[in-house]
Amino acid sequence: MRSYRVKPIESLARGLQVLQTLQEVRAASLHDLHLATGIPKPTLTRILWTAHQQGLVWQRMVDGAFLPSHSQRRLEPDDDAWLVEIASPVLDELARRLQWPSVLAVPRLDYMETLETNSTRTYFDALPPRPRGYRVNMLGSASGRAYLAFCTEQEFDAVIRRLRQRDAPAHGLAFDDEALRRLVATTRERGYGIRAPDFGGDYARPRSEVDDGRESIAMPVCVEGRVLATINLTWRRQVMSTSGMIQRHLDDLRTAVLTVEARARAAGLGHG
Repeated sequence: MRSYRVKPIESLARGLQVLQTLQEVRAASLHDLHLATGIPKPTLTRILWTAHQQGLVWQRMVDGAFLPSHSQRRLEPDDDAWLVEIASPVLDELARRLQWPSVLAVPRLDYMETLETNSTRTYFDALPPRPRGYRVNMLGSASGRAYLAFCTEQEFDAVIRRLRQRDAPAHGLAFDDEALRRLVATTRERGYGIRAPDFGGDYARPRSEVDDGRESIAMPVCVEGRVLATINLTWRRQVMSTSGMIQRHLDDLRTAVLTVEARARAAGLGHG
C-alpha cells in the first residue's frame, strides 16, 4: 500500500488486535484477552460489544467465552463452535420464556458431550456447575436416548458395539437387544427421549446412589438425515411431573429444535 500522510486510528487498531487474537485462539475469556492484548478490560468490553453488534463476535453462554463469528473464519461442516453459535441464541430465548434450563449436547464415540447450556439465564433453577465438555451417559440420559432413537442404523450399531467393549454397570442396557429395540421404538413414537428410571445424572452410578433430583426430555436436531445434536429441557422432579412438563412445554422445545435445524441448514451444516 502507498504511504499516506494521515494518523492511524488507534481505536480501530485495538479492535483489529482483539479480532486477530480471537482468530488465533478461537475462544477466550475477557481476562484471557486482557492478558493477550494488554488492553484494559473496560475498553475490551466496548470493543467486544461493538464487534458483536456488527456480527463479528459472539459469546458462549456455558462459560462466557468470546469467539469469532463463523462468518469470519473457514469452518469444517462439523465444527462444534459453528453449531453452538447457531443454537446459543435459541437456547437463550427458550430460557427467557420457560425459565427452566436446557443443554445442547452432541454425540461422541459412546457418550454425549455438553457444548452449551442456558442454565445461567434461568430463574427457577440452575444446573449444577459442569464444565463444557461434560460426558453424559448415552443409555440413561434423555439426550443420549433421543440420539440413539433417531441416528442412522450404522451409527447406532457402532455406538452399541463400543459400549459393549467396556462391560461397565452403566452399559448394561447395551447387552439387551430386545430392550434396545423397545427403547428405540417408543422414543421414535413419542418423538423425544426421556431419562431411564434408574438414571440420576451421574455417568456411572445409578439413581439409588447418586440422584440430582431431576427429570429431562430431549429432542434430536436433525439435518439431512443426520442427528447433529440434541436439545433437552430439565427440571426439578419434586416441582413438576414429566407428563406435566410435556403438556406445558413440549411444543416450546420442539419449536426451539426446529429453529436450530432451519438455521443449521441455512448455514450449510449436515452436508459433510
